[in-house]
Amino acid sequence: MTSIAPAPSTADAHKYSVLFVFAAGVLWSTVGLGIRLIEDAVVWQILLYRLISMSLFLYVLIRVRSGESPFVQIRRIGAPAIIAGLSLVAAYSGGIYAIQNTSVANAMLLFATAPFMAAVLGWIVLREPVRAATWIAIAVAIGGIGIMVADKSGGVALKGSLAALGSAFGFALFTVALRWGRTGEMLPAVFLSGLFAIVITSAICLGLGLSFVLSPSDGCIAMGMGVFQVGAGLILYTLGSRSLPAAELALLSLAEVLLGPLWVWLFLGETASVNTLIGGTVLLAAIAGNALSGKRRKPPPITAP
Repeated sequence: MTSIAPAPSTADAHKYSVLFVFAAGVLWSTVGLGIRLIEDAVVWQILLYRLISMSLFLYVLIRVRSGESPFVQIRRIGAPAIIAGLSLVAAYSGGIYAIQNTSVANAMLLFATAPFMAAVLGWIVLREPVRAATWIAIAVAIGGIGIMVADKSGGVALKGSLAALGSAFGFALFTVALRWGRTGEMLPAVFLSGLFAIVITSAICLGLGLSFVLSPSDGCIAMGMGVFQVGAGLILYTLGSRSLPAAELALLSLAEVLLGPLWVWLFLGETASVNTLIGGTVLLAAIAGNALSGKRRKPPPITAP
């Protein structure tokens, strides 16, 4: 008798999607290490070079993968691509402004409100139900992050805090836009966000009188971050979004909050506080618990366009 290999199950699709999104969080967590290695460039110069390399990387990848221009795909996808692209611009710029105007700890705590925003937006826009286990995991994750920043959150500026919330909202909206456009190819939306942000960042550099020329060392690090830290991370996140609800996407990406301090400790000797270690453990437990509980659910189907 001959046997027929079974088609990949929805459980397998969920498992790989969880791995993709978690891996994206790992890549994003290296941003602190990359910035620590840069000697002279300021944040807007770093962001500009990072966006240029990310956009070039995505353009080549999309052309090789699909055989057509990302601009053609953007026109075909329509509104979800535009909304996702503009949402990431808000996440990029809001995050930079927040870190400049408030403590990093406070900014990271406010960034972590993205899962709540994504859950509400996903319910309103997509009518996606949010599992009780996911709500519990989000609450545990936020509690863990609260422990991490409890000893670092003094002296907060109002504008920086509002910018951090705006960044979180931008990322949540990007998450929901990915779910909305899941039947199409959303990598062009990430490419489009890079183009939008390059224009904005270039204008800021001109307005502040910042040089567009960086040292070879700073330029290489910043452009490397665009390819490996941002570009590859967003690719994995985009691929994972096809089989996961919005709330789970945002929650799994919080791995960057846990791992960010770890990299600078391993490579640069920067130590983490007891609060960071305890809170990070709680956060990791929330991420793992939510991923394991997700095996019992049937992911939402992806219909052909």
